[in-house]
Amino acid sequence: MDFNFKEEQLAFADALKRWVTKDYSFDARRKIVHSPSGVSDAAWATLVELGMTALPVPEEQGGFNGSALDMLVVMQELGRGLVVEPYLATVMGAEALKTGGGHPQLLEQVAVGALKLACAFTEKQSRYDLADIATTATAQDGAYVINGTKSIVLHGAQACSLLVSARSSGAQRDTAGISLFEVPSSTAGVAITDFRTLDGLRAANITFTNVQLPAAALVGTEGAAWDTLEHTADYGAALLCAEALGAMEAIFAATLDYLKTRTQFGAPIGKFQALQHRMADMYIHLEQARSMAILAAVKMASGDAAERRRTVSAAKFRVGQALKFVGQQAVQLHGGMGVTNEVMAAHHFKRLTMIELTLGDCDHHLQRFIAQPGFATDGEP
Repeated sequence: MDFNFKEEQLAFADALKRWVTKDYSFDARRKIVHSPSGVSDAAWATLVELGMTALPVPEEQGGFNGSALDMLVVMQELGRGLVVEPYLATVMGAEALKTGGGHPQLLEQVAVGALKLACAFTEKQSRYDLADIATTATAQDGAYVINGTKSIVLHGAQACSLLVSARSSGAQRDTAGISLFEVPSSTAGVAITDFRTLDGLRAANITFTNVQLPAAALVGTEGAAWDTLEHTADYGAALLCAEALGAMEAIFAATLDYLKTRTQFGAPIGKFQALQHRMADMYIHLEQARSMAILAAVKMASGDAAERRRTVSAAKFRVGQALKFVGQQAVQLHGGMGVTNEVMAAHHFKRLTMIELTLGDCDHHLQRFIAQPGFATDGEP
């Protein structure tokens, strides 16, 4: 298998890198983070112009039909530049629509940048269990009524439409009986509480009170949305691995530059052998994370759901280990400067910390990996 990136993929990455360098500087990002909305219309317009919103959308809906591997190079550059725009939330929503089926007009709007999406899958009691759903969808006169609350919805307040998981039948933690709905944010009964997260991004808690939806709002088949939810979460986790890779590359480069310029006892501290060993360890973690991030992106195209689950969880676990080590070492090697807001490395460290906690931390994905069929090869349960 050829793991070299194609010319088109490298062109996407180069375009993003040049834009981040020119227009998404440290100061520009800081102003966006502290703005009332926490995002930039100008930055979003540039992402649209560069074709980033069309990349994951099927050709039939005006997109480029990009694979998870195509998305890897994009997310890597967004991670390197610490871009806070609602891109991940939107492409995850697009993936849910693609997997669930139907709603081609929404995908067309995503492709041209006219529609931002957010996935409202998690609730306060569910942690990483996407099947733990207390939000209800009640069929009523050929329509649906949604009641419940979703927590920590990434860029929920910035989205035009929400992809909402709700229980239409079954017990609270059953995988059967889950339905998925497209809910415009402006729908009556939708209350959104926006807040800034540790890493400068935005999330929201969203309450649905007797929200009336037409039958056309249903994505896929009623009560059969579990596979769509799980696939979308795996897709998001694979993209987060790619974003973490870019952030780790940036924080590694910043640390190396600091060791070359910070002097002590008349010499750059990078000449001290103990610090060189720590940088070597960081590099090993980074390269192992790179291999797993690429593998996860490749396996997202696998028709074998069990293989996809196993590989994505293995990648999220290994990348989670790497980002902890690389981030913590970078902070320590920067000294007290490593935790100040004046240093970009501190912001990369915060983003890496949030990536570890998003869509399943190391403990969750290790347990999920072990639970997959075929893990015990010695015949023991």
